[in-house]
Amino acid sequence: MKPIVIVPARLAATRLPGKPLAEIAGRPMIAHVVQRALEADIGPVVVATDAPEIAAALADSNAQVVMTRADHRSGSDRIHEALTIFDPAGTFDTVINLQGDLPTIDPALLARSLIPLADADSAVAISTLAAQIVDAREKTDPGVVKLVGTPVGEDRLRALYFTRATAPYGNGPYYHHIGLYAFRRAALEKFVHLPEGVLEKRERLEQLRALEAGMRIDAMIVDTVPLGVDTARDLERARQIMQDAPSQNAGG
Repeated sequence: MKPIVIVPARLAATRLPGKPLAEIAGRPMIAHVVQRALEADIGPVVVATDAPEIAAALADSNAQVVMTRADHRSGSDRIHEALTIFDPAGTFDTVINLQGDLPTIDPALLARSLIPLADADSAVAISTLAAQIVDAREKTDPGVVKLVGTPVGEDRLRALYFTRATAPYGNGPYYHHIGLYAFRRAALEKFVHLPEGVLEKRERLEQLRALEAGMRIDAMIVDTVPLGVDTARDLERARQIMQDAPSQNAGG
């Protein structure tokens, strides 16, 4: 594989406007995400944005910045445009979509997300991550997306469904889906040209579009869920975490 990491970032988030530039431990959040991606050391890191302010905030980083259109309906559409601009020759065959609101993500998770795509002959089109739910409150929380899957290897599931509801029924583990995706390049190309799915609209989950179209998604099970910053409360939690981990605040 020849992977590339692309981080979609925009300022128009509805719940926390301007969040990529929110200060955490003296640096904008997007700079921490870029640092984590660079530490993963699996390929170039590109930030796809429509905001000159985000580009300016990364002027001193080792990431590349690609300016994209402002009218994209999803991060997947944005990273697809950035990929075609940055790599028109098709050098990179695997694309990691790393959300720009995961400032504390363990860099090792990026490499782990690539495992289901390692076999070039595999039917897996997209890979992602999940962690077993240990807090019972998360099982019924519609803000926690659950992955319903069947085991296909050690710490690996084939995704059958994603839902905000409590699923599956009965005893056994429940899995918290982590919104990091690795696409085969051809799969990303197919995905962004698919119409919005019926279940995607109901659940408000973009990944269901792929399942509805018959694309296979596998997930690697990991130990913890990285903090996603969606609200002001999340931002304060991220600041506390980064303040307690000064070794992560240098470099970039």
